[in-house]
Amino acid sequence: MTHLPFVKMQGLGNDFIVVDEIGLLFSTSLTWTPALAQKVCDRRWGVGADQVLLLRMPQNLADVRMEIWNADGSGAEMCGNGIRAVALYLSQYSKIKKKEYLVETLAGVKTVQIRGNQVRVDMGQPVFGSSFQDQGETFFEVSMGNPHAVAFVQSVAEFPVESRGPSIECHSRFPKRTNVEFVEVIDLHSIQVRVWERGAGITLACGTGACAAAVISLANNHVKGPVDVHLPGGVLKISWDGPGHSVRMEGPAQEVFQGKLILEESFFS
Repeated sequence: MTHLPFVKMQGLGNDFIVVDEIGLLFSTSLTWTPALAQKVCDRRWGVGADQVLLLRMPQNLADVRMEIWNADGSGAEMCGNGIRAVALYLSQYSKIKKKEYLVETLAGVKTVQIRGNQVRVDMGQPVFGSSFQDQGETFFEVSMGNPHAVAFVQSVAEFPVESRGPSIECHSRFPKRTNVEFVEVIDLHSIQVRVWERGAGITLACGTGACAAAVISLANNHVKGPVDVHLPGGVLKISWDGPGHSVRMEGPAQEVFQGKLILEESFFS
């Protein structure tokens, strides 16, 4: 029997199990597998979360390396809400208190600033793909270090995200699957977004998804920056000055509770 200490955190309702493998608050080391991630994220049999965030020693000149396991056991290159949670964790438990942290991800090293109860992230430059049509909707491809497909709809509240999301996530265009955003333009500086998150399904918020939705809205001249992205879990503020510039995301993060999960042998199979 193994004990797994963890911290539960959230950003706009996008929730995470933070596992500290560098010993800031506690120290733990497990061999992570898809099956283990699935069971730990299960909301009935485990802790319950959209993702597991592993904090590990960085390989580059950064403060920490963030590794991501989705609720379905797959991995992810980047998580915008998760990186804000990690920066908040560092600010609370690191011996060296700073206002700015460097977090290494599979999408590169990201600069994260603590600004009171808000966290601001330099998300890097977007990489645009092509557009395509599927069942009447036009989807715009863009990478924020991880893949996204963005479509504009008349009403996100009435749109069947539950069925269209997974069909686009697993579309033949995306051999590694994709995140999917459905966007309703509210006004010149505001959009409403629902997200089907790759490996997690419908989530209350997605940081990279908010960036993708805002960038595509700006690139298509539907809005002007900065853009308030309204998600079911709350609002993220996204700024982008156009090609050649980084996307900047600002929003909250919160520690919810600390705990210890008892892992029986069945968790590892």
